[in-house]
Amino acid sequence: MPRCLSLLTLSIALCASVAAAAELSSLVLLPPEPAWRGASRSLALDPGHEWATPFEQSGLEDSPSYDDTVAWLQRLVKASPQLEMLSLGKSGEGRDLWLVLASGNGASDPRSLKRNGRPTVLAQAGIHSGEIDGKDAGMMLLRDMTVLGTKSYLLEQANFLFVPILNVDGHERSSRYSRINQRGPIQQGWRTNRRNLNLNRDYAKLDIPELRHLIDAINHWQPDFYLDLHVTDGVDYQYDATYGYNGAHAWSPAISDWIDEFFQPHVEGLLREMGHVPGPLVFSANGMDMSGGNYVWTAPPRFSNGYGDARQLPTVLLENHSLKSFDRRVFGTYLFLQGCLETVGANAQALRAATLADRARRADPVPVSWQVASDAAAPDSMDFLGIRSYAEPSEIMGVDVVRWTGEALDERIILIRASEAAISVERPARYYIPTVWSDIAERLRWHGIKTQLVTEPTIVECEMLRLPDAGLDDQNENPYEGHARLVPGVPVAERHALLLQPGSHIVETDQDLGTLAVLLLQPESPDSFFQWGFFLEVLQRTEYFEAYAIEPMARQMMQEDPELRAAFDRRLSEDEEFAGDPTARLEWFYERSAYYDGEYRLYPIGIGR
Repeated sequence: MPRCLSLLTLSIALCASVAAAAELSSLVLLPPEPAWRGASRSLALDPGHEWATPFEQSGLEDSPSYDDTVAWLQRLVKASPQLEMLSLGKSGEGRDLWLVLASGNGASDPRSLKRNGRPTVLAQAGIHSGEIDGKDAGMMLLRDMTVLGTKSYLLEQANFLFVPILNVDGHERSSRYSRINQRGPIQQGWRTNRRNLNLNRDYAKLDIPELRHLIDAINHWQPDFYLDLHVTDGVDYQYDATYGYNGAHAWSPAISDWIDEFFQPHVEGLLREMGHVPGPLVFSANGMDMSGGNYVWTAPPRFSNGYGDARQLPTVLLENHSLKSFDRRVFGTYLFLQGCLETVGANAQALRAATLADRARRADPVPVSWQVASDAAAPDSMDFLGIRSYAEPSEIMGVDVVRWTGEALDERIILIRASEAAISVERPARYYIPTVWSDIAERLRWHGIKTQLVTEPTIVECEMLRLPDAGLDDQNENPYEGHARLVPGVPVAERHALLLQPGSHIVETDQDLGTLAVLLLQPESPDSFFQWGFFLEVLQRTEYFEAYAIEPMARQMMQEDPELRAAFDRRLSEDEEFAGDPTARLEWFYERSAYYDGEYRLYPIGIGR
């Protein structure tokens, strides 16, 4: 009886919750949206057409489930000899991660794809599966390139690899109440996967199976260009399609120049011609409005665009604007994909030359993090297509809240560029990974980085880094993406004879992915395996001392070494806190004794110069 009552109570509570949510959904939560009548609406088919996508069948308001997406794509692939559909592997919950391959010669594997001589574009949607515009746009474009034939010319210029949903498990955590600051679709997936991990923070560490499958596909298919399709949030503005890539100051300057010269003018021109408003990525510098300027970041390799830049894979991040209507965003993404295929197809030779130039650079030193220039002169500025806003006191917040009016406001704002190297490191010739850390070598190989297996015991003279100040990152009170983040402090270089047992690995940096290897293995790098917490053990102290043992040893050490005695006396006179701490005084001698753990706080990866 009590169980029945509890179930009844739960049922009543759920009904009340659903009713409250329905009432809440009738509120006007978002700023007003100006009317839009873009010419790209002509891309849509009638809902009753044989090849209408589920998006079109819904009246341009909704996006299909995983099962409905897969079923529609399988029907399309079956009807078209230019398409193949392949599983890249399984998600955490066991769903297939699908890749659709579109080519003019009906290729089904990398060899046959390469044989047609055309460049290849890889695009993925749904890495944040509530931001799903790319899935519906890609389905429309695949159809138009094949069974309808209205865009068949694209396959004469380039090959197209399309991942309709990357975060397939988060996609199925779907409801009307996913992104409170986004207009449509009706049903939206969730940002993170079912372990609450963000796939677009995983490119460096590769914890998530879907990301490992994706990087394996990049290594396998070797695309010439990579697109990551998102929907942004934040402030209101006129742009409906914003996009970005790390600039020429970062790890792939020739690729950045190619994007500036070829990609940007063509894609933006196509979008404008069809009634869209393209623009750069927008990040409010003050987090409220654009009065503080636009913050222009340099993405580190945990993000798709930073990762592509670090491995010299031409990569662009698309961020549609969440406050624009769902159909407008889907049509804009369609044109973005079309423009990319056209640009890459028409300028493939120059793109490949830029890629080869960046892969051959072997930059030294290697910037590992970026900052806003501290001694910059007057900042750059840009013409910004904004939306008028005003501040209004909020009884709820206790401070002002920004209200957006929907009225266009063209203004000039400053650019705050994080484009100066904050930390750079000398490029090593190689790294040495002892066999007990072979899991690190395995993660490198997941990226496609080549390692050499040590088969005989070998002693190498190398540099190793002592990390006396390393510790947990106090900027992140909570775990971040499933990890306890570390900060390295200031590393101290030491010379060591490192014994490499069989099963150890050597990583040469004179390889195409050598810069990526530096960013993953150098502890000063924010996306290094060290800062992601894969080496927590080296900060763990396992041997200690007793006063009755160390005190007589300390007296003997001072008797035998007058310089040591002088250094101790000097420390006592200069450091009052030290002088008043008996344990610290004994610790000082312990650290200088043969009993002290020589591997404590020693980063275990050797560095060859």
